[in-house]
Amino acid sequence: MTKLGHVGLVCDDFLRMRDFYTRVIGLTVTDEDPQRGGCFLSADPENEHHELALGQSRGPDHPEGARPKTTGVGQVSFIVESLDVLKQMYQRLLNEGVRIDRCVTHGISCSVYFYDPEDNRVELYYKTGFNVRQGFSRLIDLKKQSNEDLLAFSKSFEKTQGPFQGAKLPVGRAS
Repeated sequence: MTKLGHVGLVCDDFLRMRDFYTRVIGLTVTDEDPQRGGCFLSADPENEHHELALGQSRGPDHPEGARPKTTGVGQVSFIVESLDVLKQMYQRLLNEGVRIDRCVTHGISCSVYFYDPEDNRVELYYKTGFNVRQGFSRLIDLKKQSNEDLLAFSKSFEKTQGPFQGAKLPVGRAS
């Protein structure tokens, strides 16, 4: 395995979710099958066919069988290319009335967490390049803090939180 390829979400309202991820988030539809209620979306269609697949949920009486709505996904995360873009996307989310969860730095990234129309948690993040042990976050203000302040605040945790730690428990089958 080399990396995560994509995430698929099965939706109760496929068209509403398609609209949200294309119009609000800015993904491009690369392939679509309206009859089956599915589409593939990419943030970078020239290099990646899709990072997100959306499908319409369906009941057990459907000819192709049941496909229940996705549950239990912690978050779907997308990388943005700059803090300016992160701030622009945050403002777009606010303008659209999207429910925001929080804005934080993880040291390694600055993030905005929010909910899509079917309450899946989504993250947009900018990679800072700093080395900060994870399981870490601190609130930030994308409206009031300058890019320089956000980066300095994020970098400050390299010293106080320490670098990446790697696995602490044995890797392999749990017994």
